Amino acid sequence: MANSMYKLSLKFWRSISPLFLWALFSFGFLFASCVSNAISAEEYFAIGMAYFDMGKYAEAEPWLIKARSAKKTVTASDYNLGRIAFETKRYEEAAQYFERVLAKDPDNVQALKAAAYTSIKTGDLDKAESYYNRTLDLVPENADNGYNYALVLYALKKYGDAEEILAKYPAALQENKDIQLLYARTQKMQNKPEAVDSYALWLAANDDPLARYEYGACLEYAHLYARALEEYRAVYAAMPADSKTPAKPEVRFAIARVMLIADSDNDEGIAELEGAIIDGFADFDAVTLLLTEDTISEARKTDIQRIIDNPPQPASEQSEAAENSESALEQSTEPPVHETTQPEADKTGG
Repeated sequence: MANSMYKLSLKFWRSISPLFLWALFSFGFLFASCVSNAISAEEYFAIGMAYFDMGKYAEAEPWLIKARSAKKTVTASDYNLGRIAFETKRYEEAAQYFERVLAKDPDNVQALKAAAYTSIKTGDLDKAESYYNRTLDLVPENADNGYNYALVLYALKKYGDAEEILAKYPAALQENKDIQLLYARTQKMQNKPEAVDSYALWLAANDDPLARYEYGACLEYAHLYARALEEYRAVYAAMPADSKTPAKPEVRFAIARVMLIADSDNDEGIAELEGAIIDGFADFDAVTLLLTEDTISEARKTDIQRIIDNPPQPASEQSEAAENSESALEQSTEPPVHETTQPEADKTGG
């Protein structure tokens, strides 16, 4: 009964304008000294949350700090002070507030989720993993928590663990595109052949150059070269010139690599390799790795070695070299001689 009355009271106070509450309590506190500290703390909390709900975090914070003075409102105040700190990008401070809540209530799911997400922001992924693990112990059926946990595991390069977590939510794997794509990526990072089908499922309803490029890599790893080449070419044709992930020269190199591995007798593979380098591809470790491929002929490996030893200039360097050459030519060429006097007459012949 007491708890329901408290909730009713809180609902009432939060429905009133914060300015009205401030005026009411300013005058009321002068004449109501008999009111206990606990009641005052509840009123402080109500005012603070009224400001919080309006998005006025600077105004809400001092009231919630006051509300920490009572045992009944200290936990809720710490949690919401943590939310304010998070919203205002004070992540270290937010983490401290959430940890205070968990020290008193280790099974508080909301605080666990908030602490986990804040730990991601502070870069403490190990702590985030611990919080999400505890969260899933308490609410294992929540697919969103599972997805967030898998994201942390993926960032920690625990790809098998991340895949295992996502596999627990088969319904979400069929419906949630973010979970589908992360699931495919966990399989790809383990070089699992199942990644091909997982990417295909995602791409049947979605499109993204990076995901399609990753799909091409899975097909290539599975020796499905014709399909890989098709995907790489589709990515290359669709992506803008200034794409960064992946960069366009990187995709062109992938095209060259597949062509050289699948059909090294075809001259087009070498042409694509030179074109990728001219476009700006500079990972010569990847180019050198082609020399270890068994399916590439010795003749083609000689061509690859020639490119490694004497790489074609990227287009930007060619343009710069041409400009420098023109500038040097302009500076070194003397202006034509224009004679201004008539030659002397032949003294002997008139």
